[in-house]
Order: sequence, then structure tokens, then C-alpha cells
Amino acid sequence: MANFAKPRAPRFSMEVYQNEFLPEGGRDVHAIVTVTSTGGATATTARALGQDAAVVIMVDCSGSMEYPPEKMRGAREATAAAIDTLRDGTAFAVIAGTHEAREVYPGQGLLATAGPATRAQAKEALRGLSAGGGTAIGTWLRLADGLLRRSTAAIRHGILLTDGRNEHEDPAVLRATLEACAGRFTCDARGVGTDWEVKEVTGIASALLGSADIVADPARLAEDFTLMMEKVMGKEVADVVLRVWTPVGAEIQYVKQVSPSVQDLTGRRTEAGPRAGDYPTGSWGDESRDYHVCVRVPDAAVGQEMLAARASLVLPGPAGEPGSPVAQGLVRAVWTNDL
Repeated sequence: MANFAKPRAPRFSMEVYQNEFLPEGGRDVHAIVTVTSTGGATATTARALGQDAAVVIMVDCSGSMEYPPEKMRGAREATAAAIDTLRDGTAFAVIAGTHEAREVYPGQGLLATAGPATRAQAKEALRGLSAGGGTAIGTWLRLADGLLRRSTAAIRHGILLTDGRNEHEDPAVLRATLEACAGRFTCDARGVGTDWEVKEVTGIASALLGSADIVADPARLAEDFTLMMEKVMGKEVADVVLRVWTPVGAEIQYVKQVSPSVQDLTGRRTEAGPRAGDYPTGSWGDESRDYHVCVRVPDAAVGQEMLAARASLVLPGPAGEPGSPVAQGLVRAVWTNDL
């Protein structure tokens, strides 16, 4: 394990947990790579440091949100609680989602800047939210993407609440939308009630490197949204990648985040030089995450050992330049006949 300092950024560390021993003929090496970020911003310190962020809240206003009426009321209260948690200076907007997407606040394709006046105006605008219409989540995400792309904030995030199935949109349209939005902003998704489609909500969060959960009781939405927004406000660095290098003859089988949520990153690899690939991890504050890396190595004789992979955490460089590793860990393979 090695750590490298980076000024004015969280301190990252990396630890590799594995059984490096392989039986004769064994080729697949498994390792859990634990990445921990400490000393970065919290929701409170980020406010003092002036960390910039842009957030769009997408609220399901389809007809099913009125059954029972507590769902729509809970959604309004939760959105108001999230707005209250925004730190001053954060760019934000609220979208009402049905079979189309409508800007609730501030409107005209703009983002508002959080402050006492704009928070009060946004909460007043929530009074006009009512249920009616269908569900086409891709349209909500496309509008959120358009709004967030107007911001130069380093942290760009969405919060999406839905209670049902994406019934008024072709699944291929939602998939294409998620592919287009991936890497441009992260998104937490919540299903309220018990009728929502689990795969759709978790698929949205996975594609956009966010969290997904069920909130069966609408009365708990405000608490959940407050905690979500506090975590977003504590993010300090975005576009962090897990870079995995393998030697000649070794091949990555998969890279998955396994804690605190499960996200398969294998198909999102981008090449980063000879025998190295970058896997996106999104935005970071004070937190720890676990990644499962599986590498297939060439067969070797008993008693031999090799470096199977080198994992590094890479932060973005200034002005889009390539970044340098801030933490590193090694994955080993040793062949043995000792049962």
C-alpha cells in the first residue's frame, strides 16, 4: 500500500485484501480493494470552504403518486427538506416528472443559486406539485442533464424519486439516456411505496454511480432526502477513477464495487495506456468503498509468483489534464501445492 499527498484534497488510502495463493493450474486471482477518503469536506466544512456543486431534484408526479395521497404529500415535504439542506451557493433546480418533464423551479432552463430567498421561493413552488399523467423517466433525466450541463460545478448530482414503473417510455430509450448521461452527473434514486420496479430504479443508480433504496413509508422520505443531500453537500472531488494495470498475459475478468452498494464497472472501462484501464468511481467525500477485482493470469508452476495487477486511484488533473495516482495497491499471485 502506498499513499501520495495532494494539496487541498481528501487524503486517499488503498488496502488490498486477498488470498494470493493459487493451486496448481489455478488462474483466477480475486482481491478486495478498499479505498478510503478522509480529511475531506463534510456538509458543514464544504459550506465554509465554498465547494461548488449543482443539484437537480426530480420528483415523480404521475397519477399513481396520488394513491394514497400521503405519497405526493411526502414527496413535497421531502423535496422541501432537501432544499433546506442545500448549502448557500449551490446551483439547483426542481423537476416534476410525468410522461414529460417540467421545470418547477426556477424555470426557463436555468439553475437557481441557493440562498435564503431562493430556498423559500423553491419551497413555495412545490405547493403547485400535483399528481397526474404517466411515467417516462428518461425525459426527466434528459432535462436534468441539460440543466446540469449549464453549470461549471465540479460536483453535478441528481436525486430521483419515483413510485412506479417506467410504463410510458420504451426501455431502449431509457437505456440510451443513461448511457448518454453516464459520466456527466451522478444520481441517487429512491422508490417510494411498494409498487416500483426494482430493476429500473437500481439500474438508474448503477449507471449513474449513485445509491438506490426503497422508502416504503412516505413519512420517512423527508429524513431520507435530508441524509442524501447532506452526503451530496459533503462531496469534494469528482471524476475519480480506479486504474488497474495488468502485466503481459493477464486479463481483467471484472471490476465491481461491492460496498456500500453493488455496481458492475467492468463494461465502463476506458483505456489508460498500455495494459491499463480506468473504471469510474464518481464523486467522493469522507467515505470508504470496496471493489472486487478479478484477474485471470497465465498458468505457472508451483513455487512461482507474479504481480497480477496494480490498482491506483487517480484524481482528475487541472484543466482536464491526466491526473496522478493518490493511492496504490498490489495484487499478487503465488502458486502452491500446500492445501
